[in-house]
Amino acid sequence: MKIKTVTASLLLGASLMALNIGEIPKSVTIDNDNGGLVTDGSKWDSSSIKDKVLVLFYVDPDEKDTNNEFTEAIQAKKYDRSRFGSIGVINLAATWLPNIALDSALDKKQKKYPHTVYVKDKNKVLVKEWAVADDASNVLIFSKDGKLRFEKSGKMNEEEIQNAIKIIEENM
Repeated sequence: MKIKTVTASLLLGASLMALNIGEIPKSVTIDNDNGGLVTDGSKWDSSSIKDKVLVLFYVDPDEKDTNNEFTEAIQAKKYDRSRFGSIGVINLAATWLPNIALDSALDKKQKKYPHTVYVKDKNKVLVKEWAVADDASNVLIFSKDGKLRFEKSGKMNEEEIQNAIKIIEENM
């Protein structure tokens, strides 16, 4: 009987943390020992997900190229930056690569893509708080009101890319 109760509690707890389409996710902050913004190390707060359509990539550095086709499709659209934005949260705890090597690569990426907000997650904060997939490439799309409109873990196929583009455009 105890095993059933513990299992039910664990499943209920996991479902309460998980992201749900059409809902604003639980507020999360990444700062201090957990990481922060690539630009200056200051805190990143998920409450900043509002006022424009935002695509959030939560990526294991070993999976950084998994959804390049989707990234290229977004770049080709040349969306108005006052209505669209992107956030790259790097799951540093998911790789064997040393943080010092990743820091250098992230600094270069931030300079190359200055309109993207890059965040270092050193302790799998979004894995724990939002139940996003670990050791993966995750794509999340949020509407202007901060509600989750699309979620994909793993490589997006062409149909998913087109659907994601449609969701972005419908929510702008």
